[in-house]
Amino acid sequence: MRYEAPETVERATALLAESAGEARVLAGGTDLLVQMRADVVEPALIVDIKRIAETRAITEDRGGWRIGAAVTGAELKEHPRLQQVWPGVVEAANLIGSTQVQGRATLGGNLCNGSPAADSVPALIAAGAVATLAGPQGRRELPVEDVMLGPRRLALGKGEIVVSFRLPPRPPRSSDAYLRFIPRTEMDIAVVGVGVSLTVDASGTISDLLALVREERVAPKLSEPVDLGALARSAADGTRHDGIAHDVYAGEGCWVEGDERRLRRLAENLLDNADRHARARVTVRVAREGGRVALSVEDDGPGVPAAMRERIFERFVRADDDERGSGLGLAICREIARAHGGDVVLEDRSRFVARLPVFEAT
Repeated sequence: MRYEAPETVERATALLAESAGEARVLAGGTDLLVQMRADVVEPALIVDIKRIAETRAITEDRGGWRIGAAVTGAELKEHPRLQQVWPGVVEAANLIGSTQVQGRATLGGNLCNGSPAADSVPALIAAGAVATLAGPQGRRELPVEDVMLGPRRLALGKGEIVVSFRLPPRPPRSSDAYLRFIPRTEMDIAVVGVGVSLTVDASGTISDLLALVREERVAPKLSEPVDLGALARSAADGTRHDGIAHDVYAGEGCWVEGDERRLRRLAENLLDNADRHARARVTVRVAREGGRVALSVEDDGPGVPAAMRERIFERFVRADDDERGSGLGLAICREIARAHGGDVVLEDRSRFVARLPVFEAT
């Protein structure tokens, strides 16, 4: 067996093209060395690409990012800026094997191993990554999804290697993630891997949908007393829309028990809904009603038609005049209130009231 470690892309591709026997590229070696040890492959030539500077670099490129094919998962994780912009790609790379393996495993090797269980590949595809290939005929670019044709089958010609991956520029309000299902809890091969990269519009529909799923699946921490009056004042100050006045009237002793973060979301959603429909003014009242605390939010707009007064709490249902809402804000309010032992209802045409159990200190 012959081993070569060229320092240029041109020399590496020439070596591979000229090889008479089976030739393999060594990036991290976490798959290749195991396969050689098990006699699955017996290459006549190994071309180590780690000495090629271009394959080992992480650089910003035309508003996006370029990642060398021989950059390791550990190096991706240690790059603070890349992890902020593409957390899903970095997360996927760091699910390849153990901590020790991640110090060697590379994006290029994970793709070119040709395994359907490759963790980084779904994340790269979701990100819209494009691979830069180099061979005897020069360079070309190919979307990552077109590089792997099937198990152990690649769209690489003789002498071609993957040099780097380019991730596109990120629009505002964008992020990505990777999730896999494995039979064991750690260090197993993915049965299913899912990558997602998304961008939401100004209405925040995706963020509201994720919030609704979270309310359904994660129980609130019913352990802290919350001053609902103070919370309503703070929410009214933080959600004020241009040209809309907020009048807040909060009584004393309006304490409830629950998760302050979620209760704030409830108040902010009610205020945001009212601001979108108000002509000029929104009135917020917090008062005790026996064993309950009532938070009411009323706008001076046209109100909700009688036929819509219950449907307005359904998912993706919006009033006819509401082009800015996601159709999820009021559904989230009701989920939060019910999780805290209360409810949200629409009284009259435009007064939404959330009623929650009073917190009595012992």
